[in-house]
Amino acid sequence: MSAVFCRQSDRHRLAILAVDEVVLFDLAIPQQMFPMARSSEGTALYEVFFCGPKPTARSGAVTINEVAPLSELFDADTVIIPGNLQMLEFHQPQVIEVLQQVAAQGIRLASICTGAAILAATGLLNGLRATTHWTLVEKLAQCYPAIKMESDVLFVDNGQLLTSAGLAAGQDLCLHMISRDFGVQVAEKVADMLVMPLARQGSQAQQIYRHNEHAASPLKDLQLWMLDQLHQPLTLKTLAQRACISQRSLSRRFHEQTGISPMAWLYGARVRRAQSLLESSRMSVEQIAAACGFGSAAGLREAFRREVGSSPSAWRKTYSTLAATDS
Repeated sequence: MSAVFCRQSDRHRLAILAVDEVVLFDLAIPQQMFPMARSSEGTALYEVFFCGPKPTARSGAVTINEVAPLSELFDADTVIIPGNLQMLEFHQPQVIEVLQQVAAQGIRLASICTGAAILAATGLLNGLRATTHWTLVEKLAQCYPAIKMESDVLFVDNGQLLTSAGLAAGQDLCLHMISRDFGVQVAEKVADMLVMPLARQGSQAQQIYRHNEHAASPLKDLQLWMLDQLHQPLTLKTLAQRACISQRSLSRRFHEQTGISPMAWLYGARVRRAQSLLESSRMSVEQIAAACGFGSAAGLREAFRREVGSSPSAWRKTYSTLAATDS
């Protein structure tokens, strides 16, 4: 693992906080994922490097070398704060102060797993929603009552400040950030490289109630079928009939496994498909609306307003590498 000390291009500069006792899994997630994000020409979209209070950081038997000084954080576009084995006992005033100063400059900060404890110590999360590993949520809420801690989400996006739940949920947060920075299509390619789904939403529950393999298989098969049928006017009744279970059972199982209802999952899948088509095709907004099951361009625009906070044409203008044929 190595760091780059100086800006080498106009790529999005992403710093990973590397301090002693860092959780190596949390640190490896952004270190591996963000360099995978590539433009349509194959150009790396992120410049990833480590920053910390010392030139090296130790965690167990592993030493991380070439750690840039904390001053480099001020030249970053995003700072990732991995979890730390000290968690609530983390006490490095210099690190806390620099993170506060970095945030004051408008730089994006994101914590993974117990890294939320470090971010909480800065006071920046006060009055905001946040999450962390489900085993730490209650304790963090007690220590920082001004933060609105949530246990049943994978990540929380407050704009400049983001937090993820435990361990693997950091992957979901990183994919979400890549999608927001460079579009769904780039994030999908990273997900493909990692052999992981892009469909896990931030609202999905951390703790999954696992059924036996025979019971869980129909839900997985149903989700794949739904993705192939997005253009159809699907109803809860249709989905239940396809899964050969009652509507009530389907709703309960979907909520247990994803934290949301079947129709909410379908709605999110339609929005993501529309985002991908806007980025990768010259289809008109009306054609995309029909292909994704929104019925009309007005329905697609309303979905984007609610879920994305943008319009289809604005999304296409920002992320498409093709000449748009419809605005």
